[in-house]
Amino acid sequence: MKFALPNLLTHANYKTALEVDEELRFHIDMLERKYAQDGMSAAEAKAAASRRFGNVERIKQQCVHISRRKSLLRRVLKTSSIVLALIGLSIRILGPDQNIAHVGDTLIMIAISGRLLLYVRGLSPTVRN
Repeated sequence: MKFALPNLLTHANYKTALEVDEELRFHIDMLERKYAQDGMSAAEAKAAASRRFGNVERIKQQCVHISRRKSLLRRVLKTSSIVLALIGLSIRILGPDQNIAHVGDTLIMIAISGRLLLYVRGLSPTVRN
């Protein structure tokens, strides 16, 4: 069970990358057809479509990254951290003594740490070409 979640996420990312690649190839093919209909040779149309579209690999990576940010797992984790923080705040405010209030503080710190981790994991270095 220890490796199930990373394997599942890797499979999901791979599947997303394949879907994005297929979609990008479709659009490039359509652009090539348009250029060919406008009178370009097949080689000229292919070159023009490639120039127009730009770096396909970089675009694919960006699309996969955007898709990953909007995944169900990330949304559930974000919502859970908010709920955990609200529970911690409620315990902190309504706690009858200092020891119980400390539990609320701990829950708030865990929620903030989890949210920061999700934020940092969502960052990616700028790709320059």
